[in-house]
Amino acid sequence: MAHEKLSPPRRTPILADRVRRIGADGFAFIPNRFLRDGFFASISADELRLYLFLVLAADRSGLSYYHYDRICSLLEVPLERYVELRNALIEKDLIAFDGTRFQVLSLPRGPQFRSPAPLRTPRELEEKDPATIRLQILEALDRRDDEPAT
Repeated sequence: MAHEKLSPPRRTPILADRVRRIGADGFAFIPNRFLRDGFFASISADELRLYLFLVLAADRSGLSYYHYDRICSLLEVPLERYVELRNALIEKDLIAFDGTRFQVLSLPRGPQFRSPAPLRTPRELEEKDPATIRLQILEALDRRDDEPAT
């Protein structure tokens, strides 16, 4: 049985008139290393949302000046969560922050994976343990089913 020669993937754009270019309206990018070297896998979904927002808001030097209240509003996260996300991206060496400005940094040598802290208190379990959260949701739904219709 002869093996068919596989043709290489086509490199032509699907929509040639829609190829991204640096232009007057700006151009944000994330290097391929972000995916290839594991940075994408090293951050949570909410951290990724904040990182992407900062990439899109940044100028040529990676600087952006959005105030925390505007970021919280646009990302629909409470202030406490914003602080956690911001600090996590700083710890992972992906952004810098001077109290007023953000800078999206060039990627460090490799991603930093943070080991999850042990959940010790009932509140930590209620907020971060998927099984406890699911149980709370199921209990809330069950209570709603028990309520008489009005």
